[in-house]
Amino acid sequence: MSVMVLGTASHVGKSTMVAALCRILRRRGITAAPFKSQNMSLNSWVTEDGGEIGIAQAMQAHAAGLTPCVEMNPILLKPKGDQRSQIVLLGKPYKDIHPGDYYRENDHLLMIAIRSYRSLETRYGSMVVEGAGGAAEVNLYSRDIANIRLAQNLRLPIILVADIERGGVFAQVYGTVSLLPEDIKPLVKGFIVNKFRGDPALFTEGMQILENLTGIQALGLVPVTDVKIPSEDSLSISDKKRGDAPIRIAVIHLPRISNFTDYELLEQYASVRYVKPGSSLREFDAVIIPGTKNTIEDLGEVVRSGTAEELRRVREAGIPVIGICGGYQMLCKTITDSGVESRAGVYEGIGLIPCTTTFTGYAKTTVQVTRKSGGHGPFLGRIGEVSGYEIHMGETDRAGMQEAFSGEGVVSDDGLLVGTYLHGLFTEPDVARAFITFLCERKGISWTPPEARADPFNSLADHIEAHVRIPEILKYFN
Repeated sequence: MSVMVLGTASHVGKSTMVAALCRILRRRGITAAPFKSQNMSLNSWVTEDGGEIGIAQAMQAHAAGLTPCVEMNPILLKPKGDQRSQIVLLGKPYKDIHPGDYYRENDHLLMIAIRSYRSLETRYGSMVVEGAGGAAEVNLYSRDIANIRLAQNLRLPIILVADIERGGVFAQVYGTVSLLPEDIKPLVKGFIVNKFRGDPALFTEGMQILENLTGIQALGLVPVTDVKIPSEDSLSISDKKRGDAPIRIAVIHLPRISNFTDYELLEQYASVRYVKPGSSLREFDAVIIPGTKNTIEDLGEVVRSGTAEELRRVREAGIPVIGICGGYQMLCKTITDSGVESRAGVYEGIGLIPCTTTFTGYAKTTVQVTRKSGGHGPFLGRIGEVSGYEIHMGETDRAGMQEAFSGEGVVSDDGLLVGTYLHGLFTEPDVARAFITFLCERKGISWTPPEARADPFNSLADHIEAHVRIPEILKYFN
């Protein structure tokens, strides 16, 4: 059997709950594959066969002890701006599309989603399905292939997740249940109130009131936790708290920032700030230009805001600058686009490296890689072989610069300027620690790397098991 986890809104904790359930089931010897028919996120992952899926489904697969595959997230929408999104269908770029045109493909995409679900169900037996956004978007019911239309086809028991931290939790739960289609309401078997702060005993009456209002079983009141798993989308950036560590790292918060999960491990070791274009960068010990869904458009914002000039000043001051994926492309002298990313033309880059990036076709590089550091400079010289993945359009020449990694990327003569397509570089503990150690030594700070944290999925599962009536959920997997 399987269950479906729906939410009262976006960012209520559906992805985290699915990951926890996948690990809880695994610890009981039950293999359950995660599934999200349609995801909208710029944080993505590359599967072993070169497909692209939402990073949340990849992390849920890891929690389940499974290898991520494209069927776990058959439809990935990557917003590009100007009301356009790229559709990644079964791991491959399909087309760029406006919302009105997307909805005209609704039946076709739902069929692909159901086929993917059935394939996983045949392979693994049990499933934990995640909805998208809020389940009670009444105006979307006829075309909601992530929640209502999928639920009508699969007929799975539904667990509803609400976020009390947002406020209005009674309206969230009661309103959502009341607005669900009549054929879906009986499928809702329980609700979980997430992100509680304070003494849980103070909300015992509240949980009882919700049960009485909805006629649905309360499965748990889950306190806020500091267990860290990768964030699903950019909504999580606003939740990040500035640390007080002595090392300060700026990540440029590009309008279309992608895969910022690359830097979440660094947040455990340093004070990492996501800095809007136009802000001063001179208080930081290092600056990272991250990936983006649209290099040309975000480059325009970097230039208009003065951040391009600020980066040039930072570089002159000897502050390390690292560009990853789209950030690497922005560092170039020029970017030539044949009309793939934006309007055709030649665009002036930040110019910190003499390279040229060229966009010539819609094809995208999506591949897992293992590369050896070129070993040049005070940072790359501290690391050896690294693993990660590439997700990008366009190609960048090296213009005679030294390779950052075997067969890829560039590094300046002083080793303080690095450009690379390698996502996941800083998710490797040895690399993250080497980077922080290097920055500490530059400031004359003594730093002992902390011990590696326990498996976050086990910690998350422990937390959920302590606060949710798991046996009531397990009966759907017997």
